[in-house]
Amino acid sequence: MSNLLTSRQAEELHKSLIAYLSSCGYTKSAQAIRDELDLPDSTFDPATSKKYEGLLEKKWTSVVRLQKKIMDLESRANTLQHELDNATPTSLAARKNHDPTTWLPRAPARHTLQSHRLPVTCVAFHPLFSSLASGSEDCTIKIWDYELGELERTLKSHTKAVLDVDFGGPRGGTLLASCSSDLTIKLWDPADEYKNIRTLPGHDHSVSSVRFIPSGAAGAPLSGNLLASASRDRTIRIWDVTTGYCLRTLRGHADWVRALSPSPDGRWLLSTSSDQTARMWDLSQPDSVALKQAFDAHDHVVECCAFAPPATYAHLAALAGLKKPPPASSSAEYLATGGRDKLIKIFSINGLCVKTLTGHDNWIRALVFHPGGKYLLSCSDDKTIRCWDLSQEGKCVRVVEAADHFVSCLRWAPSLWKDAVPAAANGQANGGTALTNGAGKEDGPKEQIRCLVGCGSVDLNVRVFSA
Repeated sequence: MSNLLTSRQAEELHKSLIAYLSSCGYTKSAQAIRDELDLPDSTFDPATSKKYEGLLEKKWTSVVRLQKKIMDLESRANTLQHELDNATPTSLAARKNHDPTTWLPRAPARHTLQSHRLPVTCVAFHPLFSSLASGSEDCTIKIWDYELGELERTLKSHTKAVLDVDFGGPRGGTLLASCSSDLTIKLWDPADEYKNIRTLPGHDHSVSSVRFIPSGAAGAPLSGNLLASASRDRTIRIWDVTTGYCLRTLRGHADWVRALSPSPDGRWLLSTSSDQTARMWDLSQPDSVALKQAFDAHDHVVECCAFAPPATYAHLAALAGLKKPPPASSSAEYLATGGRDKLIKIFSINGLCVKTLTGHDNWIRALVFHPGGKYLLSCSDDKTIRCWDLSQEGKCVRVVEAADHFVSCLRWAPSLWKDAVPAAANGQANGGTALTNGAGKEDGPKEQIRCLVGCGSVDLNVRVFSA
């Protein structure tokens, strides 16, 4: 033993043994060791004994804990090694070769992220990095790495429930916006450790939704410095995030404005309300004439809405009985709304309801169109995510048991865009349209669909589904 331990370590071990035996009442054994080691009372008095009393137990439990950690890490290393050994070039290729335009989420989720202490109300994906933000009634926003399934940080500044989050902002300067029942909107800078850089006060009641408005500027399909917010004070406000000023206030709803959805080119804004209507606003017009259309086919609170991307036009035109779909350069031809009447309604821009989708048996909370254009996804308080095939007249082709309680929010990760080839004069004139709908064959940027869906639930969990 003396070969393994230094003289000082050996002395500490001996004293710990004697102190442990003494504290347990084994005085004869303790005295026998003291006699053998020739430890007189002067060098091992009661105070010294007290100091060494719990040392042996502490060391023992820490060794056991470390052993368990080592075993867990070895087990994890073995699992990863097994995956690596089985990941032949062909299996990796097969995994990569799934078609993003037809991929749909399926249970179980790839990651179930746990840390919130109250129901999760909203989720949003970072446009470039593997970050996911979630907001909750616990007043916090959590930033997760969805690749690793780990919590990165918790943002605390709101004093009441966080109701919505969204990533966006000026090109090259992505921001995170959040809104809350505390009447404020907050802007966070992901590049500066998510520092709270600005608070936007102005609404007179809970702020229920925030969405960055795309600028439609060439080469920047998802950037812009405008932010829209909806509130229980019945108004929609448009903010400049670089200055923090409220630029305009849109009035028209007769009750709580619940949700917002901007068009890909940033010209149109869709809103839903407790007044049982959805409304479409033309942001290029003055406030007095900005209201373009009202959609009133629901007979309960309209919870959510989404503009249909141009990729859906061929299927939705067929639903509407049109022989020829609208041009892909148009950014707002069809839209979907979901409500507490358990129905999803698909409208054309003129206010005509072209299809009603039934299947959910509780409130519908969120809608997202598949970027590939063939499907519409919805989530509901019936704990499911449903996938509707627009090429089969809106038939429900998949039901995902997504949570143990109400599914409160749903987001599809924004597509990645490969940089555009420098365009000719013609392309510059059409820069906005070519890029926002991905229709530009040569000079428009190329869309890369990400097979990645996130949802949050009243069961306190955030779930990530991926290919």
